Amino acid sequence: MSVVAENLRWGVKRKTIVSDVSLTVAPGETLGLIGPNGSGKSSLLRLLAGLRKPLSGRVEINGRDIAQIPRKVLSRQVAFVQQSAATDTNVTVRDVVRLGRTPHRSALAGWSEPDETAVAHALDRVDMTSRRAQPWQTLSGGERQRVHIARALAQTPQVMFLDEPTNHLDIHHQIEILRMVRDLDLTSVIALHDLNLAAMFCDRILVLEAGVLRACGTPDAVLTQAILRDVFRVTAHVSGSPDAGRPHIRFSSE
Repeated sequence: MSVVAENLRWGVKRKTIVSDVSLTVAPGETLGLIGPNGSGKSSLLRLLAGLRKPLSGRVEINGRDIAQIPRKVLSRQVAFVQQSAATDTNVTVRDVVRLGRTPHRSALAGWSEPDETAVAHALDRVDMTSRRAQPWQTLSGGERQRVHIARALAQTPQVMFLDEPTNHLDIHHQIEILRMVRDLDLTSVIALHDLNLAAMFCDRILVLEAGVLRACGTPDAVLTQAILRDVFRVTAHVSGSPDAGRPHIRFSSE
């Protein structure tokens, strides 16, 4: 499914947080959102996912304005993975992932074989099958994040929005999660802090600064020394990587 945003604007009181942003994500594409803290990445993701209503502009999923799509129908198509989540409820890993099936079930429907298959497949994709009966409270922060990604996968969405999904993970699982998301047969938009990971796993990258779209294009077109200097206020050397010719950033300590 494609995602198209036209002239999105959103803010709080007199503060504009997302300012006239337009973008297009092709079916099956992975788009990375990068920018300094406070640049509007999380707010833009929530606007794209329909979790916030823009002050102006519109978002279309597969050519249809999401403002006109019933919430339950939209939640079958779109999944959102937030930075972190907590619960005091005594539940197991499997219980959390089962919540991803809610949009597909009616109030009186029993648990079905397709539901069970979707949950099992989602747990397997994030390497948490062996932990399915483990209490949620005993998981590390990184393990909890993997479970939340599994819950999103259990929705069997066609579009996935992820807000800093690798924040609490070690480098091995950061790479595994981003590789998994990239290889899924769906459209994805991912907010990331690590610019080298964005370069490795995103087809295109969008740069936000103070809510304004500063650049959008392939990693080698966007991750330039000039943009790193002007937007991120850092001095860096950008070179080609042996990994499919993608750029690699080395930051200067001076």
